[in-house]
Amino acid sequence: MATEKTIRIGIIGAGFARTTQIPGFRNCQDARIVAIASAHRERAAEVAREFAIDHVEADWRALIARDDLDLVSIVTPVVTHCEMTLAALEAGKAVLCEKPMAMNAGEARRMADRAREAGALTLIDHELRFLTGRVKLHELLRRGEIGKVRHVRLILRADSRADPNWPWNWWSDIKQGGGALGAIGSHTIDGFRWLLGTAVSEVCCNLATHVRRRKDQLGEMREVTTDDETNLLLRFADSELTEGATGNASLSMVEAGKPEHRLEIFGERGAYMIEENALWESRVGDGEWKRVETDPGELGSGMRDNDWTRGFTAFSKQIVDAMRAGRATVAGAATFEDGYRTQLVLDAARRSNENGCLR
Repeated sequence: MATEKTIRIGIIGAGFARTTQIPGFRNCQDARIVAIASAHRERAAEVAREFAIDHVEADWRALIARDDLDLVSIVTPVVTHCEMTLAALEAGKAVLCEKPMAMNAGEARRMADRAREAGALTLIDHELRFLTGRVKLHELLRRGEIGKVRHVRLILRADSRADPNWPWNWWSDIKQGGGALGAIGSHTIDGFRWLLGTAVSEVCCNLATHVRRRKDQLGEMREVTTDDETNLLLRFADSELTEGATGNASLSMVEAGKPEHRLEIFGERGAYMIEENALWESRVGDGEWKRVETDPGELGSGMRDNDWTRGFTAFSKQIVDAMRAGRATVAGAATFEDGYRTQLVLDAARRSNENGCLR
């Protein structure tokens, strides 16, 4: 990759890419989105018109084959990630792959091995790592401010899938990699691993499907085979930051009320909490939370304000800067190897749901 150049980007997918990735990359001074492809060409064409993207490809293979792209961003159902990633690497492209990385650890291992052989920039889109509150928390934990971590907790609740009239789509289909465990649980596991600098050693998982049937695009009722609620109990390997640490996560897409996304970390001498990218701390004996001053970070133009958009605004700039400098890594970003390690936990969680807690 030559330095001091505009990074040319191809996007595969027109859903999450439309709300987050495309606006994020458009906010980068030295990047240009050259082409977009989608399984539904009419949707890709609509997005191209909205964002003045010059080229709409009939399928993803045609996009990957273009010789005017430096980076391919894969923002598609999980079942497609492995094939698309391997093809993009074979074509000499850098790759940003949506999470969860793959359908299973076997696919993730193939992707990670091929990425290592290619030597190209290959990253998983765990943009929450780049939220300013989490970056500050990562630093404070390594300074030993609260001592060894004993417990971590994450709560995410929303009602985005509570309405039974919401249509059946790939998110409802386990064969396409849908469901809360993959979509949100992958972020949770990656965040815990990154913040604590250690591995998950044991997982116990309970999955639930509360809305069990939905209408597809033809108006026919179809069974929902994915979870809309995920509950995880975790143990972590001892490390410089952890000793006998445990964790739990409660994730639901079907709970009414004010949406929540709260992360808490409890150590020997105190605790930290992040909610809406605001960082709070409490020392043992304080009995209350105190705000830690942090920069709220940037939000790209036209983006809805939430953790994912603010995270990707920062992450996209880091990706473009790294590629312009000829680097195949981005400091603090989730690599394909990280994606594989997270996938091992997700696979174990699914087995646990079926068979009980597993080491």
